Amino acid sequence: MTTNQHNQQNNNEPNLVRQSIWLSILAVLAYFVWRTSRYLNRLLRQPRLVYDLIRGDHTSPDEIKAQALLIATGNIRSGIEKRLLTNGEEKWVLCAGIRNFREPWARDFGFASFGLLDMQETEVVRDCLEVFLINQQPNGHFPVKVHSTNVVDRYLHSLLGKQQPNFIPIRPKYITAHNTISLDGNGLLVVAALHYIETTADRDFLRRYWVNLTRGVTWMEETAGLADGLLRQGPYTDWADSIARTGRILYTNVIYWKALSQLAEAAGRYGQALDQEIFSEKAAQVAQAINNHFWRDDLGYYVTSRRFNTILSSPGNLMAIAWGLATPEQAHSILDKMAEMKMASPIPTQVTNEAYPSEYIGIENRLAGIRQYHTHAAWLWIGGWHVVALTKMGRMEEAEAVLQRICQAIIHDGVVHEVYDQNGDYLSTFWYTSEAPLTWSAAMVVHAHHVLTHAAPDRDRVWR
Repeated sequence: MTTNQHNQQNNNEPNLVRQSIWLSILAVLAYFVWRTSRYLNRLLRQPRLVYDLIRGDHTSPDEIKAQALLIATGNIRSGIEKRLLTNGEEKWVLCAGIRNFREPWARDFGFASFGLLDMQETEVVRDCLEVFLINQQPNGHFPVKVHSTNVVDRYLHSLLGKQQPNFIPIRPKYITAHNTISLDGNGLLVVAALHYIETTADRDFLRRYWVNLTRGVTWMEETAGLADGLLRQGPYTDWADSIARTGRILYTNVIYWKALSQLAEAAGRYGQALDQEIFSEKAAQVAQAINNHFWRDDLGYYVTSRRFNTILSSPGNLMAIAWGLATPEQAHSILDKMAEMKMASPIPTQVTNEAYPSEYIGIENRLAGIRQYHTHAAWLWIGGWHVVALTKMGRMEEAEAVLQRICQAIIHDGVVHEVYDQNGDYLSTFWYTSEAPLTWSAAMVVHAHHVLTHAAPDRDRVWR
């Protein structure tokens, strides 16, 4: 090879490298354009997102209640569908919503199972429980949800008013959007499963999944760690996942106590004496610890935590009443305080009696203009527990009044919304619009109505 030829070859080598780089870039871009066009084509071919808004001109309390229940049950059934699992099985599930949350969430389903069982949707409850039990990790950790879409996918479908696809197999997700775990979701699935067993006397289900349920509670204890018998949690690990609540939190520990109590009851009912003794003792210890740590005689209610030591968080307080953790004296005191604070007005029921400090509220909520999402906003699922708690304490007129306000809100919008602002309208900003329907809240409204309707014959008596 001559010197000129050698120099020419050397000069050509950079050109060949550049050409190779550009060809690679073009290939990547072409692949990206192809994938994007296929995705957009599939997205645009999805059916329009529609759901029935049922409105009516009703004035009597009974008509309002009947119409609202018709809407709530319709909203629940709109979220029931068969979904394909990664193992090839098909199971009934309850999706949390239609627009943004067309997927089963542990927390949402845990609460919704109460209303589903009142509607005698036992097959749906059993199937959906099994979806989570099948995907439970060996250490007892349940998925936060079981899904087939990502957050961008859901947002684009919502933005364009399209139905989310439901033909892709659903797979488990164990970590939240805040990169945390869900303590209450784990506990609520245990509560839901044991409530299902109690309601249906499905002993086969109990035998098959007893170890799974006990591991579900053990995972909570091992993950959170115990301090004075109570669970300690990290930030954003319970339902109020826009608030960096840490340490011992009332709401999470009430669910923990309920799971232990139900395990003890089920063990006793089905002849597992050793487990009954273990869980009964633990439940009693946790109940005592909750009262020692959270109850404030001077305030007359359970506080959220030692850090938030004046905040009345309504879910934890109301469930403590509904599930029998609070004494009658404590229960009436809590309900009196909530009435004084007008926490069920105009929409039942507000999350807290006062706001959390701004630095504890997630940045995404502040940017979206919904700081009140987990504070002064109202949620109908909490309103449902409010009705149940009032009914349990024999305060029937108040229970009827709270349920009536819930029903009026549902009829006003023709659908059960996720969350409502302090003016009584569903929460909506430039960046955020309340999910509708929200099956969790719809099912709790059904459960509240069921509890109130089936209260004892001496329902007009007020126990003090």
